[in-house]
Amino acid sequence: MVGAGFAGLTAARELTRQGHDVLVFEGRDRVGGRSFTGSVAGVPADMGGTFVGPTQDAVLALAAELQIPTTPTHHAGKNVIQWRGRARSYRGTIPKLSLIGLLDIGRLRWQFDRIARSIPVSTPWDARGARQLDELSLGDWLRSVRAGASSRDLLAIVARVTWGCEPADVSMLHAARYTHAAGGLDRLLDVENGAQQDRFLGGTQQIAEAAAAELGTRVVLNAPVRRIERHGAGVTITSDRGQAEAGYVIVAIPPAHRASIEFAPPLPAEYAELAKHWPQGRLSKAYAAYPTPFWRANGFSGQALSDEGPVFITFDVSPDADGPGVLLGFVDARAFDSLPAEQRRRDALRCFASFFGADALEPLGYVDHRWGTEGFAPGGPTAAVPPGSWTRFGPWLREPVGPIHWAGTETADEWTGFLDGAVRSGQRAAAEVAAQL
Repeated sequence: MVGAGFAGLTAARELTRQGHDVLVFEGRDRVGGRSFTGSVAGVPADMGGTFVGPTQDAVLALAAELQIPTTPTHHAGKNVIQWRGRARSYRGTIPKLSLIGLLDIGRLRWQFDRIARSIPVSTPWDARGARQLDELSLGDWLRSVRAGASSRDLLAIVARVTWGCEPADVSMLHAARYTHAAGGLDRLLDVENGAQQDRFLGGTQQIAEAAAAELGTRVVLNAPVRRIERHGAGVTITSDRGQAEAGYVIVAIPPAHRASIEFAPPLPAEYAELAKHWPQGRLSKAYAAYPTPFWRANGFSGQALSDEGPVFITFDVSPDADGPGVLLGFVDARAFDSLPAEQRRRDALRCFASFFGADALEPLGYVDHRWGTEGFAPGGPTAAVPPGSWTRFGPWLREPVGPIHWAGTETADEWTGFLDGAVRSGQRAAAEVAAQL
């Protein structure tokens, strides 16, 4: 197994339970992959994957099996939007900026969802008009349907938090398929009955740590895999911690990071091109902790949207109503990531204060995490698949090459890009290998 994220650990657990010998190589000094739980003012804070929701049955079942409970994401009260230079409150998922704006975003959501439902998630290149949709970026499509400025800006926020990119950088076919895999825009964007409905008080990484604890010495950390050689008996995997011989290998890392491994003999040309054309998005997160969730006393939910940034969306992830209060902000990485630490802190707190008042400027603690600057396997939260990639390279995303099988949330047909998709991909890859053993 290459990678000890949710996909690799799930595959390893499935195969171990069936009596097969398994070894998991992980390049980082920890398990969890894009699930990484740090802390702010002593409170666990998810720097990567955070939320779970209805129909994410695979990851919820895994957490329940490991006796890790969920807690609801706080959403009672008024939401805030910082828009065109002023803040206002609203309720629901979509702010009512104006009657014309409301009608426009409603029209666009209907058109987008209709396209998304028409995309076969397992074979999106077979969709009617797939090539034309794939040639368009999401931004191109918005212009083609004459989206208003407010609608374009709102969907830019969706693109940043979903794929870590701008609408111009992601294929319309990918955006539609991704949405279909999540069950529609409402399911993708909502808190109540949506993908942000629940979370884990101790963070999501505890799930990976519990799974790894079951596997014990089968998980090898600080072991980046450098080479996978195919031969008659199976594969030889070479890592920084030594070699292993196996009948099969599951590569459970993002498609872009497959390029860091030397394959011998080389993979078919389509696979190398896939890795080049399936880049990771860039997204950062900022947390601030306070004595209490003071915004609740003022009738606010802790959820906010902004067209200014660098923080463009927030959530209340406080562990308790009595405190501490914790705000989570998703941050536009483009300008933020290169700033010195103190400037990042000032900018993030300034945004929190613009939403919820001057009390936000005086936190008990602050922390941020920039996935795009990580030295090993940078980028997140998931792939920002550019125009032209699905129809040219999609068929090879998870097609095995002899004894080499592929997993990772990008390869999932349900909840692609989420922790649930990662678990499902690990289950699928393990079933493929088990069928051969």
